Amino acid sequence: MVKELLKGNIAIAEAAVRAGLQAYFGYPITPQTELLEYLSKRMPELGRTFVQAESELGAINMVYGAACTGVRVMSSSSSPGISLMMEGLSYIAGTELPVVLIDVMRGGPGLGNIAPSQQDYNQIVHGGGHGDYYPIVLAPANIQEAIDLTVLAFDLAEKYRSIVIVLLDGSLGQMMEPAELPPMQPLRESYPEWATRGAIGRERRIHTSIYLNPVEQEKTNLRILQRWQEVKKNEVRYKSYFLEDAEYVVIGFGTAGRVALSAVRAARAEGNKVGLLRPVTLAPFPAQQIEALAGSSKGILVVEMNSGQMLDDVMACVKGRTPVHFYGRPGGIVPLPDEVLVEIHRMTEKSGRLNGHPRDQWLERMVQHI
Repeated sequence: MVKELLKGNIAIAEAAVRAGLQAYFGYPITPQTELLEYLSKRMPELGRTFVQAESELGAINMVYGAACTGVRVMSSSSSPGISLMMEGLSYIAGTELPVVLIDVMRGGPGLGNIAPSQQDYNQIVHGGGHGDYYPIVLAPANIQEAIDLTVLAFDLAEKYRSIVIVLLDGSLGQMMEPAELPPMQPLRESYPEWATRGAIGRERRIHTSIYLNPVEQEKTNLRILQRWQEVKKNEVRYKSYFLEDAEYVVIGFGTAGRVALSAVRAARAEGNKVGLLRPVTLAPFPAQQIEALAGSSKGILVVEMNSGQMLDDVMACVKGRTPVHFYGRPGGIVPLPDEVLVEIHRMTEKSGRLNGHPRDQWLERMVQHI
């Protein structure tokens, strides 16, 4: 194994190239601009397509067109740029095309700031854009995972003819860690039977997301949702730490999960039986695993770099069977392990049910320090 010291954005870009990326369309926005900048040189030198579009709207619609031809295509952006892409993403979903999107999140709402955040959870995980569809969402917590999940994203996109989004915060995009890149895959020589590659000698293949007949639209929606059931059955991924004997459980994804692991280890060193579940797929969500933990634990602490967006999904899984606590840092602030450890102590020292919603209790504590 040969590891290199790699920056997150650069590692993702090169992983995409080695996974067979044939066309990239994007627009610069911090904190993902290095990804685009790297590909602006790397793709042309390999004879592949790179276009810096005039806007995020232009970029996602270029992605849409390229995806119709069956090539491996990708875009990347950050929170407000992703918001601009939502209509195009809905069109892509409605046309049932495989596309990979990298979202390197920053603080919001609005233009916010360029600091790391997890405030895109709702717009990404719950199918941003109109219509009945669900993207597959992968959430790395380190640079090696970011590489591996980028490669996986292309395979999943093609397997399910789906949008696959790699969701990470700005700290992962900017940090450097030792990691191993995959071998270079050859570019495909054949294309799927649905791809529009020219109609000589056969009937035309037409891709569309408009079905004026409601019956045809319903059939399309049901076909997309049936495919999503297969995704939920086969593609749930998560990491677990110290859950074998855990009496209390911490749940966090991405950087928040990584920080929480340090806090869990500190709590274990103190003698507290605490474990961690880190979802790797945010969609499909590891609901069954969380339901099982709810039945065997005395309490669950959700840690996020937002004001509790994944919290709602966790609570839907727990169904009131164990107390749920929350700690978040919105606006672009990364929580420290010591902060999470304090919240673990708060959870283990409390007994019985909590009064009120965990987000309300967290907010009441937070505003006292503003």
